[in-house]
Amino acid sequence: MEDKKNQNQINIELDEEVAQGKYSNLAIITHSSSEFVIDFVRVMPGVPKAKVNSRIILTPEHAKRLMLALQDNIKKFESMHGPIKNVDMGGPVMPMSFGGPTPEA
Repeated sequence: MEDKKNQNQINIELDEEVAQGKYSNLAIITHSSSEFVIDFVRVMPGVPKAKVNSRIILTPEHAKRLMLALQDNIKKFESMHGPIKNVDMGGPVMPMSFGGPTPEA
């Protein structure tokens, strides 16, 4: 029984550069019939241009697993820290204004 348990384990490595992470305050999600693409972007105040700093491509099945894992983790987070402020889901949210001066070209 122990041998079978060890066969199902995956050794996951995390190199130092990846462990530092990348900050993102905008995610753009698109999909086709066979994949979901999530682009993570960091939008900075007063800067009218932003670059995608990470792109993750998932199968529909993995996208759904990610959604369920996020829901579970949000539920656990809120049970410890209280509710997360609701965001307006009326349309795409583009945090282009941070309350600072309006950028001009």
